[in-house]
Amino acid sequence: MRRQAVLDWLLEENQPSVRYYALTDLLERPRQDAEAREAYSNIQKRGWAFDILRSQKKQGNWRSAKSLYQPKYTATNWMCLILSDLGLTVQDKRVRNAADLFFKQWLALPSAENIFNDEVCIVGNTARMLTRFGFVDDFRVRKLFDRLVEDQKEDGGWHCFESSTGTLDGWEALAAFAALPNSKRTRKIRNSIEKGAEFYLKRGLIHEGRQKYAPWFRFHYPNHYYYDTLVGLDVITRLGYGDDRRLRQALRILTKKRQRNGTWLLDAVHPDLGPGAKYALRKKVRPVALEKAGEPSKWVTLTALRVLKRVEEAS
Repeated sequence: MRRQAVLDWLLEENQPSVRYYALTDLLERPRQDAEAREAYSNIQKRGWAFDILRSQKKQGNWRSAKSLYQPKYTATNWMCLILSDLGLTVQDKRVRNAADLFFKQWLALPSAENIFNDEVCIVGNTARMLTRFGFVDDFRVRKLFDRLVEDQKEDGGWHCFESSTGTLDGWEALAAFAALPNSKRTRKIRNSIEKGAEFYLKRGLIHEGRQKYAPWFRFHYPNHYYYDTLVGLDVITRLGYGDDRRLRQALRILTKKRQRNGTWLLDAVHPDLGPGAKYALRKKVRPVALEKAGEPSKWVTLTALRVLKRVEEAS
């Protein structure tokens, strides 16, 4: 598949989110371009976002009415993370209803359930999601970003569990910062980004421990709170580090995984218990897959091409 054929595949109308981002990010069409506006308006009408919204409960939740987080990975938290990736905002009343649940249950002060002191992975994911939904100026969301800055380790990384050092797995804080417009990044956040990016770049996005961790070399979506090489490349290049030479090894992995037809596969769906995973689940969960593992993925291909475009523009 030549470049144009891959673009034509991404521009198909069956997945409007992919079509919209292919138009605006890859082809650089203005968001007010007629085709881009039409694609965006169709996100609510068909495809992945439509299917997710169709299963939403009247109260704004998915699955459990008691927990936004459980059951993994089908409850409200996980569905909203996907919707925020797909481009929806509070302009859709159903998204507004879902977001209201987070403000009432997780961001209320005082509240036994508030997440301001929760794991940084949850805080980062929530900050990213609510920012994309349109709450970038809400004081409660700004508090989440303050928490991400405060929780950064001395080595520049983050860790979702008790630790004095960071881990590549703790990518959610940088991803949240990447969702912030430049004009909304305070001096503290800019300093945090610089330290965090250096943490990842020193490790080439892939080096941690003596042995390679196999799932990091498989591409997934949805990512939930899991890390892989494509996650790292996407976050770091969004933050403007596409010209750093220390990305070369990760970029070689990206290039090597490209199929002969120009696409990338969805290697696995989380939780990835494939070879080299080295962990088992305490409790069975229901995986969420937008596409079929082992086959060409529009979302993974879109993400990979976005990365390569940022790198090319930065060089």
